[in-house]
Formats: sequence, C-alpha cells, structure tokens
Amino acid sequence: LNASPSPTILPMTTAILSALPEEQGGLVQALQAPECITHAGRSFWRGRLLGQPVLLALSGVGKVAAATTATLLAERFGVARIVFTGVAGGLGDGVQVGDVVVAQDFLQHDMDASPIFPRWEVPGYGLARMPCDAALTTMLFEAASAYLTSDRAGFDPNNPAIAHRHAACAHQGLIVSGDRFVSTSAESAALRQALGAAGHQVLAVEMEGAAVAQVCRDYGLPFAAVRTISDRADDSAHVDFPHFVRHVASRYADHIIQGLLRAMPGGR
Repeated sequence: LNASPSPTILPMTTAILSALPEEQGGLVQALQAPECITHAGRSFWRGRLLGQPVLLALSGVGKVAAATTATLLAERFGVARIVFTGVAGGLGDGVQVGDVVVAQDFLQHDMDASPIFPRWEVPGYGLARMPCDAALTTMLFEAASAYLTSDRAGFDPNNPAIAHRHAACAHQGLIVSGDRFVSTSAESAALRQALGAAGHQVLAVEMEGAAVAQVCRDYGLPFAAVRTISDRADDSAHVDFPHFVRHVASRYADHIIQGLLRAMPGGR
C-alpha cells in the first residue's frame, strides 16, 4: 500500500476540535488560505485565523472517535496544542443553559476496572482525573469570560424564545465524559451523587473530552476545552438541541476561540 505523505504543518499550529460541525461555528469559513486534507475518513482544514496557524477538525462523537482524531493530530500533523469546543450537559449547581464551562480536568464516568483498580481510575495512569494544561486553560477561561460579559453574548437573534433568561456565566472545573448521552434527571442525579461522594465535584457531562485529554497526556501536548451548556442533562435534554447548537453554541465557539487566538503571541 502507498502511504500518502505527511502534510507540512506550520510551527506552533493550534488544533481546534469539535464533535459536530455546528459546534465549530463559522471558523472554517473564516480561515485564510484554507486547505482541506483528508485522512482516515476525516477532513482537516489548515489555514490561518487572526494571524495564528490553525488546523480545524471534527473529532466525531464518542471517546474512541475522539481519541483517534487526537492521535492523528499528534502523530501525522504534529500540532503544538489542542483546544476542544462544543456543548455539554450541565450537572453542577448553578451551571445553567447558556453558561460556559472551561475544563480544569476530565474524568471518564463510565470507566470501571474495579476491583482491580479503584472506580474511575484509568489503568496504567494511577489517576482518575486527567488535568488540562494550566496556562492554556487560563487563556481560554479569560477569553470565555470576556465574551460572556460583552454585549454580544446571551442573545439569540434567530429565536428570542430561547434567548438566555439569566446572565451567562463562565465556570471552571471538572468535566466528565462517557459513551452515553445523559438525558434523564434520574441518571444525571445518580452520576452527580456517585462522583460527589468520591470527592469529584462535577460541573458538566459530554462524550469526548476525557479521551482527548488522555491522548494529549501521552504525547505531552497542551490541551484545553470549553463547553457551552446546552441542557441540564435531564428529561428536557433533547428539547431545541439542534437549534441551540446551530444558533447559540456555534456563535460562542466563533467568539471564544477568536478571543483565545488573539491572546496568543502573534495574534491580532
């Protein structure tokens, strides 16, 4: 078999990942000198945003797809860092629809190799929680906070019926991932209670971040993630989800990622 040559990537390229196209907003359309590279059934968009070299990709849904994509970013494309943007269900007290959670660390809520290992601990790592890069996370949190306090946040011009009814807030803390869409009040309550009893105060739940965090730890890549809260991971989790992702989360992604890139050396 003939292997396609590895693409040339500019130094210090930032990879921006999302699970769904809508979660990446208009970032692909905003790329300067865009180039699409297809590999392993995935499309990777290379170009520049606000003076920064970036690589945009969709991770796919779930931990396996996300880990595969993150590995490709490290091995084939040699990116300098990975940033994840998307949506999540709110679990923590005070984490409301329209808020943003920036991950401090990640845990796989469906990892259970007990009794050989403690519940949630990832075998071979000696820990359950995979930390994000502190410096990159601080920059991402500052970008999210700045956007949410601007006049542009909290308004949905396409559907005022779901415009935020509270001042959107930025939170920072634990996000958990699993290969299941948590969508009932009973399940979210059980998850929050079990994790809390073990000292894991969870803010949000999604399906990819912990896998990417583990891959980035393996490769020594800085990783940070921001999630817009689309629902409360309860019986109403399916209500208006497609509309929210298209018209609210996508707008959040545009502005928060642009704010992050501007704050990086060489950004404008």
